[in-house]
Amino acid sequence: MNIIETENKHTSGVYVKQNFAIVRGSGASLFDEDGNEYIDCSAGHGVANLGHAHPKIAAALADQATKLITLFETFPNDQRAALMEKLTALTPGLERVFFCNSGTEAVEAAIKFSRLATRRTGIIAAMRGFHGRSYGSLSATYNKKYREGFEPLVPGFSHVPFNNPDALEKAVSAETAAVILEAVQGEGGVYPASADYLQAARRICDERGALLIVDEIQSGFGRTGKMFAYQHSGITPDILCVAKSLAGGVPIGAALLGTRVQNLTPGAHGSTFGGNPLAMAAGVAALTAMEEENLPQQAAEKGQYLMEKLRAIQSPNIREVRGLGLMIGIELKEKAAPYLKALLQKRIIALNAGLTVIRLLPPLVISYEQLDKVAAALGEVLTQEMQNAE
Repeated sequence: MNIIETENKHTSGVYVKQNFAIVRGSGASLFDEDGNEYIDCSAGHGVANLGHAHPKIAAALADQATKLITLFETFPNDQRAALMEKLTALTPGLERVFFCNSGTEAVEAAIKFSRLATRRTGIIAAMRGFHGRSYGSLSATYNKKYREGFEPLVPGFSHVPFNNPDALEKAVSAETAAVILEAVQGEGGVYPASADYLQAARRICDERGALLIVDEIQSGFGRTGKMFAYQHSGITPDILCVAKSLAGGVPIGAALLGTRVQNLTPGAHGSTFGGNPLAMAAGVAALTAMEEENLPQQAAEKGQYLMEKLRAIQSPNIREVRGLGLMIGIELKEKAAPYLKALLQKRIIALNAGLTVIRLLPPLVISYEQLDKVAAALGEVLTQEMQNAE
């Protein structure tokens, strides 16, 4: 079977396919069908915080698959109870959990729960924000390239400048059900929310009777140097949206709920696969491994190490290197796409974040040797591209 030809024949058309097929992964490395190794600085858009094919997650999946794979959440289950307990222990003040299957579903749940809890309809989101592709989360997403062709979207959404407390103060009213913010804007360019901004958002929501939703779908589970990025600011949201790395690569999502999220009654929302024992077992294994391997500390130390190396690159094409932990953006003075292509030729897989930002989201278990290779490759690519342009 020719993998690439088969996929190109049957693909829906919504993805740009690479010209090589990945068949195996280990840690921060991916391998194609010819055995070539790539350093993965995308981690599946932030999913593989624990790396690829983590042995504890693989063992948990194999064991659970022989016991029970699916079970609707009406029926309590040992793995679900264990994951609920472990997850809420990491988020003081958020004691209840709604499980689903993805980040966009977690955001959809947060939007619905906010409207039920407040009996209001307005949702305020941030410019440059990205919250998902289903209709509610797409309505909260700012970039028009994701929205075009799908209007009309869900009514009641508006957007204000990010990291601007004054704009938020003016926007939140008696009709606002919730404010939804990313703790670090990923797709929007890797912009961390300042502590002052999140603290102001918490105060404004409290004063106006609105809920504060924090989207940590990409920034959660150790990536920024703390288990969750909102913890850098000392606030607690009313709803925390998580997904991606929660189960080590198995599809999962969750909305964690604070005490102000009320009026949720049986049948108000649901998910056929949400809370299934297979994903729950993977989540328990993943959270256990995150704690045992101290992923937040790894991210803090490795992120500082990598950013120092990146900031030392002598290239006039670099406008800024910014980020938090191992969530890093390199803003360029021109389009990032040619640089990403050149990195891929050096077998470094990275992402864009908008037109001009190279985004690095490596597994938090990436080795220092691999980080050195990534920094060296970026230095070569950026310098070479600069020389070619002269």
